[in-house]
Amino acid sequence: MSKTGTDAQKPWFKRLSLTTWIFIALVAGVFVGFFMQGTADFAATYIKPFGTIFLNLLKFICVPLVLFSIICGVISLDDARKVGSIGGKTIVLYLLTTVFAVCIGLLFANVLNVGAGYTLSAEELAYEAAESPSFIDTIVNIFPSNFLDPMVQATMLQVIVIGLFFGFGIMFVGEKATIVKDFCIAMAEVCMKVMQGILYLAPIGVFGLLVPVVAANGPDILGPLMWLIAVMAIACVVQVGLVYTGLIKFLARKSPLKFLKGEAPVMSFAFASASSMGTLPINMECAEKMGVSKEVTSFVLPLGATINMDGTSIYQGICAVFIAQVFGIDLSIGAQVTIVLTALLASIGTAGVPGSGMIMLALVLGSVGLPLEGIALVAGVDRILDMLRTTVNVTGDGAVAQVVDAMEKRKMAKRAQAAEPAGAVE
Repeated sequence: MSKTGTDAQKPWFKRLSLTTWIFIALVAGVFVGFFMQGTADFAATYIKPFGTIFLNLLKFICVPLVLFSIICGVISLDDARKVGSIGGKTIVLYLLTTVFAVCIGLLFANVLNVGAGYTLSAEELAYEAAESPSFIDTIVNIFPSNFLDPMVQATMLQVIVIGLFFGFGIMFVGEKATIVKDFCIAMAEVCMKVMQGILYLAPIGVFGLLVPVVAANGPDILGPLMWLIAVMAIACVVQVGLVYTGLIKFLARKSPLKFLKGEAPVMSFAFASASSMGTLPINMECAEKMGVSKEVTSFVLPLGATINMDGTSIYQGICAVFIAQVFGIDLSIGAQVTIVLTALLASIGTAGVPGSGMIMLALVLGSVGLPLEGIALVAGVDRILDMLRTTVNVTGDGAVAQVVDAMEKRKMAKRAQAAEPAGAVE
């Protein structure tokens, strides 16, 4: 009663939740960006730095947060077999959702004829593609050659591997590693507190990131490629509305609407920041608020932010068909199957930072013989597409965390039930 009265006495802006402020910043950023289309340089020079500072702070906390979260996630399971159980479910679900994602992208790109009406020659385009790593190189690069370099370079796959090795090491040493275990748990808590403090700046960061994007990519630039963006948006909505809600409904056995409501802050920030790793702290916090155990969030979500790139896979499938249609190239069924397999492998090596999907797109195009110059077609609106695919990426991470947590809890409940008769007999 008194608490309600105290809240009522607060100014209206203090009674609004952080989620509400993020949405307000999102809408305000769109409107201000449209009004500043003639002064995009001003927006990039004086408004974007606020968003960049916020994103830098998130990236700064991500490396220690992921490292200590993975270590704590492993040691909290107490049993290597339990790590294998959760890890196995997680990887299988991530691979399945990625396959669904790229198939959905290809389906809508073909059915909706995403490249219809566009005719450009290679001479009109200029794009210098970065060299893409081979599959073997990707596997080799997962394992770090020293401890510090992955931390400095923020190579998240290597950071995760370091966390796994140290987590297992602490687990197997046992009581002798109690001091190290307590230190890692304390550091994980410290990182979470630092992250929570940074999140209070989220509305300012969202506004600062969004205004220059809208100002630079107004209707004049977006118009010719609006259909590509529309098809991408439709495919993303289907991935979230069918695949993820299906996982929540039938595997997690929870309400899809409650999941989407709880995931809303994650989706809105991902859309504005276009960074899976930057959104990771918010995703972990929202997952725990929705009842996911800390041991699952600390293991599943950091892994997902690195290897689960469903939105990027949708993007690769749609852009491949778009570029093929623009250049008048017919993609056979075999070529599209190749795109599915290549996108699946490429998603594992895609870093969770803005713009990384462009390098993977070059890899996908090369696998089916499409001209790399076609990347210049989507480069102008890649930021918009990046915002869409990042939103799907992080939502998929959250959905898989819900499913893995629910499956583990059901398994533990069955074990407890099976143990009851034995206990009663004794």
